[in-house]
Amino acid sequence: MLTVLTDKLSSYLDVKEVKKVERAYSYSEQCHSGQMRQSGDPYITHPLAVANILADMHMDHESLIAALLHDVIEDTGVTKGQISRRFGRTVADLVDGVSKLTEIEFESKAEQQAESFQKMTLAMSRDIRVVLVKLADRLHNMRTLGVLAPEKRRRIARETLDIYAPIAQRLGINDIRLEFEDLGFAAMYPLRHRRLREAMAAARKNRKEIVAEIHQAIELRLENESFHATVKGREKHLWSIYRKMREKKKSFRDIMDVFAFRLVVDDVDECYRTLGIMHNIFKPVPGEFKDYIAIPKANGYQSLHTVLVGMHGVVIEVQIRTKEMERMANYGIAAHWEYKSGQQNIDGQQRRATRWVQGLLEMQKQAGDSLEFLEHVKADLFPDEIYVFTPKGTIVELPSGATAIDFAYSVHTGLGDRCIACRVDGQLTPLSEHLQSGQKIEIISTAGAQPNPNWLNFVVTARARSAIRHFLKNQQHDESVDLGKRLLDQALANLGTKYKELKKSQIKSLLRETGAPTFEHVLQQIGLGNSVPFAVANLLVPPAKRKIADGKRNSTLPVVIDASEGLLVQYARCCHPIPGDPILGHVTPGKGLVIHLESCRNLKEIRNNPEKSMALSWSTVVKGEFPVEVKVEITPERGFIAALASRMTEEDATIENISMTEKDAFTSIVDVVLIVRDRIHLADILRRVRSLKPVRRVYRVKNK
Repeated sequence: MLTVLTDKLSSYLDVKEVKKVERAYSYSEQCHSGQMRQSGDPYITHPLAVANILADMHMDHESLIAALLHDVIEDTGVTKGQISRRFGRTVADLVDGVSKLTEIEFESKAEQQAESFQKMTLAMSRDIRVVLVKLADRLHNMRTLGVLAPEKRRRIARETLDIYAPIAQRLGINDIRLEFEDLGFAAMYPLRHRRLREAMAAARKNRKEIVAEIHQAIELRLENESFHATVKGREKHLWSIYRKMREKKKSFRDIMDVFAFRLVVDDVDECYRTLGIMHNIFKPVPGEFKDYIAIPKANGYQSLHTVLVGMHGVVIEVQIRTKEMERMANYGIAAHWEYKSGQQNIDGQQRRATRWVQGLLEMQKQAGDSLEFLEHVKADLFPDEIYVFTPKGTIVELPSGATAIDFAYSVHTGLGDRCIACRVDGQLTPLSEHLQSGQKIEIISTAGAQPNPNWLNFVVTARARSAIRHFLKNQQHDESVDLGKRLLDQALANLGTKYKELKKSQIKSLLRETGAPTFEHVLQQIGLGNSVPFAVANLLVPPAKRKIADGKRNSTLPVVIDASEGLLVQYARCCHPIPGDPILGHVTPGKGLVIHLESCRNLKEIRNNPEKSMALSWSTVVKGEFPVEVKVEITPERGFIAALASRMTEEDATIENISMTEKDAFTSIVDVVLIVRDRIHLADILRRVRSLKPVRRVYRVKNK
């Protein structure tokens, strides 16, 4: 069994390194002696198969030793220290890293799957070879899935398709990705897989002559031009066909009508010259040429892609690349794994992988929990890239559908947080607009700006989504603590004391009674509406220590509203309060403080209950934009809506919504939702509207 492995290793490793791998095999065989796999084979066949997979990728001897020993810590009681003494610290760290990922077999629920993936991220950040060993381990397990129960087969196949195949793609290891997808598809949907495979075999017979004809025409032309190129007919893979049929609602025939070829040449210069010849033989389809040599994909993939219309009107997809690019496309980050003097020789591919892993670590720190982290990562693992430029000409890779916000966060988290606008190719463009390859993006930022929660509706990159959520969580925490302080202060005033007069002994007593971890947590819960400020005040100030008797409580100074925006201060849509209006508030669990007009009929039941409602007042410096609803009764007249909109915008008002209904044959009612600054601003607008000739009456709607 070992002979096959040593033959492979002898072709690219030193004799000393091959001997070390052989020694690791003997040690592993001894450790696993007597252990069997579910298939009935000796256990050693599994680590040996994993090592063979890595040998096909020409991985270094340390990775191979780790592959042979990857289960000894978990299954045999051998310690990391013992491995370190026999095979060195680097190998011990790799084995330990892979061993800690054993739960990634995902016997369990979503939370454990997500936590296991977090462990994989940390292991990758220390040494990315850990994940390469893990991918090889999963590949052999997928090849031997047949012995497992159908339910377990399907679960492992789903995890492979969801996580492992995309990781292999992200690291550029195409051969493993394709095998993951084929084996996963067969295990998940055995009937669909068999039907598609049979249809493929039938289609192959029908296409044989035309494929041979195109193949011959390409080879003959290249030979006449004295080009040495390997021409291969490229098979479409079953999982790819199945996904296209399902997502694009296409029939099997539509997908199989496209013929695919790959041309492998000696150098980059020949790639472009071969492309010219191909465009000379067959007519290119406009807009279907992609140059991944000049601008490689995020995982390092390089090739020229073009689509042509060939003989008999058939569509031909052609990929042109060098032998080196072919190897990179198949083995990705593993293609050039070299260690010199113990130092990693990091090439562009490894730098990309390292950048990606560092990005994962940053997302992991910002994510609220493991499930949120896994959600971000899944979004990040399915990129269909576009390439845009910074003002200085640096290329930035982004997934298709990315916006300027995604671009800003990809450059730097701080730039994303401070972003207020953008210029695309010199033109001011909405932040939500999808970017296109080749555009130059300039972000306009300012020191006081902060992320808008609405950005979450259109950003597509995991990094942007994670950073925005992280900022908003922190902002919500700070706001809820601040609001909690103010609400508690008002409740304490009813008991004759103030927040600033609280003693440490009172706070300690409160924490003992409530079981809360900190006083800040108590304040946060008050601000979020999960705790009633009067109940907390009652615990802080027992009846014996109150300066105001229970029967003599009266209304105290109102809470001042000095911010027009905030995650925990909301303005009721039933009455649309604006600065200058008498207002009253109540705290809603999870939402914070909701502000109503004092006269709002929705507050009828709680208006006189100081434990449920609270007096509020507007700050003299409050600024912002507030929605307000206005009704305009008119005698119908052509062009009135345009005249009305013009009057309102002349007064610097924004119209959020406008609609018109007929009251009777002589009267129509126009409903307008306006954005105003305060009551004075609204009064100015209403005065201007009244001067319009068709207007009979205009008034503000204070309750729906």
